[in-house]
Amino acid sequence: MRDIATPTKTKEILMKHNLQMKKSLGQNFLVDTNITDKIIRSSDINNNTGVIEIGPGIGSLTQQLAKYAKTVMAYEIDQRLLPVLEDTLQDYSNVHILNQDILKADVSADIKLYLNDVEEVIVVANLPYYITTPIIMNLLEADLPVQRYVVMMQKEVGERLVADPGSKSYGSLSIAVQYYTDVSQVMIVPKNVFMPPPNVDSIVVKLEKKSDLPDVGPIKQCFKLVRGAFNQRRKTILNNYQSVFVDGKSHKESIKEWLLEADIDPKIRGEVLTLEQYSKLNKLLNNYPELVIK
Repeated sequence: MRDIATPTKTKEILMKHNLQMKKSLGQNFLVDTNITDKIIRSSDINNNTGVIEIGPGIGSLTQQLAKYAKTVMAYEIDQRLLPVLEDTLQDYSNVHILNQDILKADVSADIKLYLNDVEEVIVVANLPYYITTPIIMNLLEADLPVQRYVVMMQKEVGERLVADPGSKSYGSLSIAVQYYTDVSQVMIVPKNVFMPPPNVDSIVVKLEKKSDLPDVGPIKQCFKLVRGAFNQRRKTILNNYQSVFVDGKSHKESIKEWLLEADIDPKIRGEVLTLEQYSKLNKLLNNYPELVIK
């Protein structure tokens, strides 16, 4: 079959199957083979790679993944697309389409079932924009045997993943993703390479899983402290943390002392702190039993 990721072929497939895109599922199909080629190259796929794709749509990217990978396991929530994918990917016996919601699927079990004979597992996907963050965090927190992620998403969200401390885009998502992975930008993708065009440009980012995770103390507690520091970005970290702890206002002086012990100025804002600084705060919290996170 000809490349799916072109305007002509995509229109042909949509007409053949009388298919209307669902806005509610964030369906925007890629129609530029230059973009799919760059994604494939940046993914370092070879014939011993197992690929997890999320939201294959009509198979634009899936087709290219299948050419280079040993096996592709793709999650598609929209049942209407199953016969379309069966048609468009009929030449590729190494593709398994799972009609499941990625947020509810047992991905670990599926990897054991479908990707048990590959040398490495990676995720390559044009993620549905409306659930990008939960998908990424669910996969990272599940501790799956995934070596790297090459994923396309809304530009604004991707910029948050790669953001440095002190920048406008830096936030709790930046810190969480950078705890698990080394993040880099691959390319900006203009909205006019999709059918229909979304309202915003996209970005492809690469997440390389860290071989050893940083020691930040109790991880859930650490991320609660991170999120709490960003409750209201205009507020100082001292003010934000008063709403994080039980009776925080009455423990203002203890919070101040805790921050100072970690060499953190109580007057600064949470967005200038690094993961290492939040880690230090987390480990020192045991010294202040009166500070109980809500």
